[in-house]
Amino acid sequence: MMQPKVNILERMSGTNAGMTVPDGFFDDFNRRMAASLPKQEWETEGMAAKAEPRSRWQKMRPYIYMAAMFMGIWCMMKMFDLMKTADHSDISSNPVLMSAIDNDAFYYDYCIPEISEGDIYDDLYDQGFDPGSMIASANK
Repeated sequence: MMQPKVNILERMSGTNAGMTVPDGFFDDFNRRMAASLPKQEWETEGMAAKAEPRSRWQKMRPYIYMAAMFMGIWCMMKMFDLMKTADHSDISSNPVLMSAIDNDAFYYDYCIPEISEGDIYDDLYDQGFDPGSMIASANK
């Protein structure tokens, strides 16, 4: 059988948790608070004084700051544009690579391999290379 739900706050503290306010406490709270605070000198003499007129610099300052901000953004974007990498997918735009490809010796030695991987292994064995020496040196 299910037990009825019990309000935990009522069970722990009863019906009165000490958080009560007398009737009508907030009705005249603003007036009592204003009466209890001391008067400040700026309240009495400051109200009658007029504000001084703004200078030319004070009037122009927001616009100058905004112009400086936009100039800063423009300089930042210009720097990003100067720092971006060039597109290297087109070899014709690079004169160094074009001159290397025009050189037949460079092209046949580095671009078109004429030797197979098996020929390299055979050449190493003919020169006396022992692959076991690499395995032994790696285990040390």
